[in-house]
Amino acid sequence: MSVVEGRSGRDQLLGAALEYFAANGVHNESLRSLAANIGTSHRMLNYHFGSREGLLAAVVDAVEQRQRLAYAALMDSVGTGLPRTATRAFWNEVVEEALAYGPLVFELAAHAMQGERHAKGLRDTLVTPWIDILAESLVQAGRDPAIAPVQARLALGVVNGLIFDLLLTGDRSGADAAHGLFMDLIGLDDD
Repeated sequence: MSVVEGRSGRDQLLGAALEYFAANGVHNESLRSLAANIGTSHRMLNYHFGSREGLLAAVVDAVEQRQRLAYAALMDSVGTGLPRTATRAFWNEVVEEALAYGPLVFELAAHAMQGERHAKGLRDTLVTPWIDILAESLVQAGRDPAIAPVQARLALGVVNGLIFDLLLTGDRSGADAAHGLFMDLIGLDDD
């Protein structure tokens, strides 16, 4: 684990755990085993996160936060509306993140579906906030506010489904083509 200037010990440990889980999955990894694999002690992990569940909750939050920051940056760069080029750029960024962290996110989402304590927060963060963010973007782009939340849910479902497809099949060109067709179907204009 490399020390990154300006990052707290907690942030450094979280980053190392995130990278480890992305490469290896969560499974039933104990804090002792994880600590040995990322070059720290289980006491340090306990100190910063309280428990295995606390660490996993922090990992889930970190992955979600990365995507929200990327979307916020996209919206800051384009102002109002959702131009096709910006949407495609965000898709490409999401795909790159998914190739690194997608299996981890889907694994932890399954934990949330099964009611596991460390992942319960995902029930509140993986869908509803994204629908709100996307619906607001659609309204700013001139879409009907009454149906924007439904359109946002559809867009989120399509993107999550295409990422799931890509992670299972490895067919990037197929996922890209399907995403392009989806943009056509919802009427995203060229810039």
